[in-house]
Amino acid sequence: MSGKFAGKVVLITGAGSGIGRATAILLSKHGATLELTDINEAGLKETATLLSQSQDFALKPLDIGSSEAVTAWIKDLASKHPNGINHIFNCAGVNPTSIPTEELTDAYYDKLMNANLRGLFNVTRAVIPHLSPSASFVNVSSISGLRPTATHAIYCATKYGIIGFSKSMALELGPRGIRTNIIAPGYIDTPTNAGVVKGGEFITKMENGNALGRMGTPEEIAEVVMFLFSEESRYMNGSVVEIDGGLKG
Repeated sequence: MSGKFAGKVVLITGAGSGIGRATAILLSKHGATLELTDINEAGLKETATLLSQSQDFALKPLDIGSSEAVTAWIKDLASKHPNGINHIFNCAGVNPTSIPTEELTDAYYDKLMNANLRGLFNVTRAVIPHLSPSASFVNVSSISGLRPTATHAIYCATKYGIIGFSKSMALELGPRGIRTNIIAPGYIDTPTNAGVVKGGEFITKMENGNALGRMGTPEEIAEVVMFLFSEESRYMNGSVVEIDGGLKG
């Protein structure tokens, strides 16, 4: 087991499945101390069974859309880790449902905005005073944050917003030695991917939509996240890393 992240405290939202889970598993293997949260308590507990049991980790079921809950959680983490938090992976979010804009409800708008954008803001605002020197963020946008998609207007708005917010943070926090980078995954084989849920022709369409002819895996995304947290990426700040197999069109 490598100790590349030994002594590093890493906060991961959305750790109960998919990319968040895969990243937690990978960083655990490399010695990180993990603070994991997800609104899905059962998923979070399942993630815990997959981590290296020799490494420290803690679980916190939480709705990151609640500023009060997030502030209280970060306050507890600050007292628990007086030397500061090293890395934050803002991974939590809701995948889109294809809905014509005139049929969108206020409830759907609020759900996506709270999970995808407000949650990112809540965690970032609360954790900034408690960061260690040379800390870093990796925030999850999407190919839909770079390329608009019909009937995904609100989802695209949140993912474009994540890029804008993150680039602003890169400028604001960069002079303090704190980096902020963004990943924009393409078609990834996760349980919450709408196409995976539908199956059949929808999976085939995603596989045929990129030059590599397959979907990506959460583990492949996790490797990129770990790189962005590492010293090897120390001059990357405000970067948007596309991980999509080479999209067609």
